Amino acid sequence: MFTSVLMIEKALTSADVEFVTTLHGDESVTFHVLLQPRGDQADRLLRAIDDIALGELDEAAHERDTPEGRSAAALGRQALDVSLAALHAAGSEAEGRLIEDHPLDALKALVAEIGADEVIVLTDPHYVEEFFHRDWASRARHKVGVPVLKLFSHSKAQ
Repeated sequence: MFTSVLMIEKALTSADVEFVTTLHGDESVTFHVLLQPRGDQADRLLRAIDDIALGELDEAAHERDTPEGRSAAALGRQALDVSLAALHAAGSEAEGRLIEDHPLDALKALVAEIGADEVIVLTDPHYVEEFFHRDWASRARHKVGVPVLKLFSHSKAQ
């Protein structure tokens, strides 16, 4: 049994589920999902810059409407539940939790706790953070002691 920690920021799409569940061919994979809602991550300016870089001007203009705090947590819980159900429906074992603070500390602790074989970071592009190697995957590579795979989400699920 292969054990993966899957870091996400929104609900997995069906394409995302198919992608991560087929990465290891026929080998069984158990997923431990960590989700930090988008509104609890980088500040609005960085999120807006990412939206502009992706050509999504309407999204950039509405970043102030992205839920933060308790609202983000409630939506994050829904996204986590949907993602876990989708992984289960695809035949994978999966459990998960929300991250409220310090996502890399939570990731490092979980990897050690479960003896994970790998970390998969599946997010939308974050160009500013990636350029400066401050994105989750770049920073995790120096912290967790297992391979870290950076993947981009297949669509704009909210």
